[in-house]
Amino acid sequence: MHENVVRVPAVAGTFYPSDPETLRHDIDSYLQSVAGIDKVPGSVIGLISPHAGYMYSGRVAAAAYSQLSGADYDYVLVISPSHHIYFQGASLYPSGDYQTPLGIIPLAKNLVQELLSKYSIFHYVPQAHRQEHALEVQLPFLQVVLPKFFLIPVVMGSQDWETATQMVEALETLLRGKRVLLVASSDLSHYHPYDEVVSLDSNILEAVNNNDSRALWNVVAGGKAEACGIGPMVAVMMLAAKLGATSARVVAYQNSGDVTGERGQVVGYMAAAIYR
Repeated sequence: MHENVVRVPAVAGTFYPSDPETLRHDIDSYLQSVAGIDKVPGSVIGLISPHAGYMYSGRVAAAAYSQLSGADYDYVLVISPSHHIYFQGASLYPSGDYQTPLGIIPLAKNLVQELLSKYSIFHYVPQAHRQEHALEVQLPFLQVVLPKFFLIPVVMGSQDWETATQMVEALETLLRGKRVLLVASSDLSHYHPYDEVVSLDSNILEAVNNNDSRALWNVVAGGKAEACGIGPMVAVMMLAAKLGATSARVVAYQNSGDVTGERGQVVGYMAAAIYR
């Protein structure tokens, strides 16, 4: 067994405020700003949410999380890409709870241990979690919109179709019949001119709206679009389908140029809900 080491925030104070009151206030105002967005017609099984600093992508993230109002889950599985280290398979944090300025999120210890002991695709790579912002920035939103939940924190090392399918097989076996929300953390095209990013990203939006994980994979693999979390997005869409999701809808899209007015080199952000 792993010793109990709480995973402390790595990017509080940079990607989002470290002061709990300011953080909660910011998230509330992002949620307020997207209150007019229609809710998807059904129960949400999965979300896709961006992971830039909140000043850039907070409003788009809020559009994803606002879809959960009134919902309740026992578990939340967050899958993020790895930005700091490359490794095979996927890493699961087994050592303790995750902390944010808003408090402690308990780890789903039994499920995490079961995944690590039964499936070779999952292992624990400490460096994969220590500095990873893509998983961490989802958590304060979850803490604000959900009453309580146990966390399954996954950082994906090799973002290939094979890894995604093996993860999905393992997770489906474990999560079937449980009340679980799936979250994929991904930004879209990086550092192209504004119009080029909008054009590239439109291919991703189309595949997601069609709830077609294979098409989503193909547009990125074929160079027609970019997404730093293509592995997590494909895995969550495939897993959601196996857990009963029938549709997906992009609920918000913006890029950093819409926020800053700087249109020379922008990054795309999408929020989507996958539902039954």
